[in-house]
Amino acid sequence: GDGDGEGEGEGEGEGEGEGEAGKEGSGEEGESGEGSSERGEEGSRDQDAGERRRRATKVWLDREFADYDPDVELGTRNLKISLRRLRRWAREAANLELDLTGTINSTAKNAGLLNIVEIPERRNAVKVLMLYDVGGSMDQHIELCSQLFSAARTEFKYLDAYYFHNFLYEGVWDNNERRFQDRVSTWQLVNKYPSDYKLIIVGDAEMGQWEITEKGGSVEHFNAEPGEVWLKRLCDHFRSVVWLNPVSEKRWSDSFSIQMISKRVENRMFFLSDNGIESAMRSLMR
Repeated sequence: GDGDGEGEGEGEGEGEGEGEAGKEGSGEEGESGEGSSERGEEGSRDQDAGERRRRATKVWLDREFADYDPDVELGTRNLKISLRRLRRWAREAANLELDLTGTINSTAKNAGLLNIVEIPERRNAVKVLMLYDVGGSMDQHIELCSQLFSAARTEFKYLDAYYFHNFLYEGVWDNNERRFQDRVSTWQLVNKYPSDYKLIIVGDAEMGQWEITEKGGSVEHFNAEPGEVWLKRLCDHFRSVVWLNPVSEKRWSDSFSIQMISKRVENRMFFLSDNGIESAMRSLMR
């Protein structure tokens, strides 16, 4: 991705389906429950979890996922309107610059007395970095995510997109194929994009809890640091972060992983709908 590009990259995931979080018991703050998919006292994972969940496997390149099509227009109108609010609010909050033509005209109408006219900066001040979860259980949300991608590319002049599978770790991808050699270091995102970029993460947040909290928890590779560490680094760097979730809010309370991730983004998780996006855009401008 290029910080000055417009909506580059089209998402495609590799690997098999992610876990669909169900009711997993309850614990303090919804994170320490001992449901059927939790690790046992011996620290081993429940071997039956794979039968009950559509978990992603460690097998790469065994099938193709559909792209997020940036040219999809069906149903994007309302999404564009919701996204446009971020651009409008940014313009209202932008620094003022001299309106030379307006100043000349106003001064002429004012009998030659100088009357300076200022307007918001003409440049589009909104810079957006989007991270998309692709593949696995996100397959069922491809059309909606394509609509979001298309709408965002239209509305934001400065937009870059990267892709991940299940959760964020030390690397992301800026192309459809997610080949190992094309991986981009997550540190590079921190170093390349200034903190005033608006970070929008899109994903269903449904996975095993170990994928969030443990070393080696990734279903695709061995991660030396837990995913939650990388998410915190991104949240610490970017001042404005939201998570858009295509899963119905009615299911959030039944999913430990959704609750955990929502907490780690300071409850700035929003349902991927017109109203949810509008609320997310409002949050980004705070």
